[in-house]
Amino acid sequence: MAEQNGMEKPDLQALPTINDRMTFLYLEHCKIHREDGAITARDLEGTLYIPAAAITVLLLGPGTDISHRAMELIGDTGISVIWVGEHGVRYYAHGRALNSHSTLLEKQAKLVSNTRKHLDVVRKMYEMRFADADVSGMTLQQLRGREGARMRKIYREQAKKWGVSWDGRKYDAEDFSASDPVNQALSAGNVCLYGLASAVITALGCAPSLGFIHVGHEFSFAYDIADLYKAEVTIPLAFELAAEEPPDLPNIMRRRVRNVFSETKLLERMVKDVKYLLQESQPQEQQEVVYLWDNLKEHVEYGISYGKYEDGI
Repeated sequence: MAEQNGMEKPDLQALPTINDRMTFLYLEHCKIHREDGAITARDLEGTLYIPAAAITVLLLGPGTDISHRAMELIGDTGISVIWVGEHGVRYYAHGRALNSHSTLLEKQAKLVSNTRKHLDVVRKMYEMRFADADVSGMTLQQLRGREGARMRKIYREQAKKWGVSWDGRKYDAEDFSASDPVNQALSAGNVCLYGLASAVITALGCAPSLGFIHVGHEFSFAYDIADLYKAEVTIPLAFELAAEEPPDLPNIMRRRVRNVFSETKLLERMVKDVKYLLQESQPQEQQEVVYLWDNLKEHVEYGISYGKYEDGI
């Protein structure tokens, strides 16, 4: 422990990063301020000192209260700030893009605007769904048909596995309660996926609105990215919970999806996949992203609430 101004402060090591020195730090239920060149996060467990140069993306979860002085430092050092729901299951807003350059955004715009390159990205998205399948000779209409058949098969298999009645994906955006339990769970879980995808896309400096399969919506690209993971994340969980019939199914679904994000390191995968789709190259090996940073233990497990927030901390 290092001693400063008569007080002991933790020696902090640089966080592991992924490509381009991108480090995600998630904070919740704390007051965020600054002290010299460090961001401070204070809760009931103590104060965490984070060198501003050590992070590039700051995810602010529920219960965070950030000062103007902290935002000055964040702005000066080029940190991307994104306001999210618990552990990234919602995207609310962002302060600035991660990248000081527009390389990925320019590539995204060029790919979207060129019909041939646009179709190439769509093919890559479908190739990621169809393991060991050659889709290079398929038309866009054939790809959509094959994806539709794949999804119908997954829904049928999960319905049979969990003994849940299934009559197709049906939901009313204006009346959530009108859907059956499995459709409610799917809707709740998919919104979580959209939130995480939007946060990742924004952090990379890309445009959530410039989609390839989905178009014309402010979150079109987020829908594209989220669709890559529904078959392994939200669909199995939705049918499992529908079979269990819990009293508060949507909230339980959101918590379960949040845990899967942590267990499968989905944020890291999304970063890799977005770059793969836009950079026209094979995915590169990445180091682990750290989500939480503890002032005593250096690194702690992501996905756990470690303290309660109280006013006046």
